[in-house]
This record gives sequence, structure tokens and C-alpha cells, in this order.
Amino acid sequence: MLRLREAIIKLYKKAATSLPSDVEAALKSVYAKEEKQKVKAILSAILEDIRTARKTERPICQDTGVPVFFIKVPAGISLVYLKNTIINATRIATKKIPLRANAVDVLTERNSGDNTGTGFPVIHFEGTRKSKLTVDLLLKGAGCENVGQLYRLPFGEIRAERDLEGARKCVLDAVYKAQGRGCPPYIVGVGVGASKDQVTKLAKEQLLRRLGDTNKNRVLSNLEKRLFNDINQLSIGPLGLGGRTTTLGVKVGVNHRHPASYFVDVSICCWANRRARLIW
Repeated sequence: MLRLREAIIKLYKKAATSLPSDVEAALKSVYAKEEKQKVKAILSAILEDIRTARKTERPICQDTGVPVFFIKVPAGISLVYLKNTIINATRIATKKIPLRANAVDVLTERNSGDNTGTGFPVIHFEGTRKSKLTVDLLLKGAGCENVGQLYRLPFGEIRAERDLEGARKCVLDAVYKAQGRGCPPYIVGVGVGASKDQVTKLAKEQLLRRLGDTNKNRVLSNLEKRLFNDINQLSIGPLGLGGRTTTLGVKVGVNHRHPASYFVDVSICCWANRRARLIW
């Protein structure tokens, strides 16, 4: 238990202080292509922040977000044991890294001071036939979480019907409404399926994918590429200041749906897509 706890503390540190290489590379590419000087200045500051955080081993952003875990568990491992280990690791990581204490009791408005509380951190368990335990951690900032949107189709306001074209309209609507409030350039995760709780989890899970991966489903792959181009034509740009790049990537996941329901969740992540993986 102690070894796994220490490994999760290190996972927290990696996620908080070292942006994934694919995201950093995408930001460098955007900087090289951008023509507006004020936008280049913003991107330059972002890249410098990334370098400084990695060098000094300090958090990339002052809002270290809500810790969201996606865990694939082999047979024979206790979920209670894993949950307790994560909670203990969270308390230590909060002080050691440090992370900003973000867990506030809804009833008393008191901050727990250590990023733990009822349902905090968020932990999703899934069984696996593999022998290794896989722990994915996403530190999801509140600013970008607040601009995400959940849609029930059909949605007359944007003429979105119950199909993938309707889902595409939802994504564009969500990003347009977000403008610069969630710290773009964004990474956008999309979930489509049968129920509200299902699609919100699915959308957030898409944010774990690497920017350069290709969706295994050809239809979804084409949709991701189309959305990527469509969103960047909105010209919202880094921090909402305009420019060529509003998103670094769009990832779409789907589940089966009920004949009478069609839900789309759009999970928007800021440029600081703080994800890290542990294989144990």
C-alpha cells in the first residue's frame, strides 16, 4: 500500500508540474504559425510557464483543479483499498507538491484543506482482464469545467437533431459560448450516448487521449477532423484574443443510446491539459 501511495503522489506531481509532450509540441507549433503579435506574446508566456513549472517542479497553474481518476482494475484488487490509497496520497500530495486546496463542503462551505471530501477526488473504476493496474489522472481546472455544456437532442435553439450532425452543432455552440473564458486554446472532449451521467464521464475520458491519435472508427475520425477545422475557424484564439487556433484537438466517444434519448456532453479543457498515467 505504501509503494502504491508513493507512486500516486508522484503521479500527482507529474500531472501538476509537467505538461504532456504532445500538448507542449502542439502549442509550439501554434506559436510558430501565429501572425498576430499580441497572440504570440500570450503563447510565448504560456510556453515559458510550461518550461518554468517543469524546471522548478511547481504547478503549471494556480488552480490545480479537481483530481479525476480513471482506473482499470485487474481481478483480485480491492476497490476499497485503492480508494483509501488514493485519498491518503491526495492528502500528502496537497501539502508536498503543493496543490491548492479545492475541496469545499457544499453544506458548510468549509474547505477541507487537503483536497479530500465527499466524492472528492472523483474516482472512476473499471475492470480489466489485464494483469496491470492502470491509473489515469486528470487535473481538471474549474474555469474550463464551468464552460462545458450538456445537450439533450433535439435542441431547437441551434437546430440540432438526433444525429452526428446535431452533435457537431452542439460542440460548436459550446465552444462559441465559451469564448475565452476557459483559457483557450482548448482541448475538446465529446461524449454521445443514452444518459446524462454516462456522456459526461465519456466526454471527460476523451481528454486522456493524445492529440495525435486517430479514432479507430472512421466516421468519428472524420468528425473529429471536421470539428477541429470548424472550431479553429471561430477565431476565438488563445485566451480569446483572436488568432488562428482555438483548439489543439477534438476527441469524440460514443455509446449506444435509448430510442427516445440522445445526449451530448462537451467537456472543454484549457491548454493546460494536465493528464498523467501510472501502470502498476
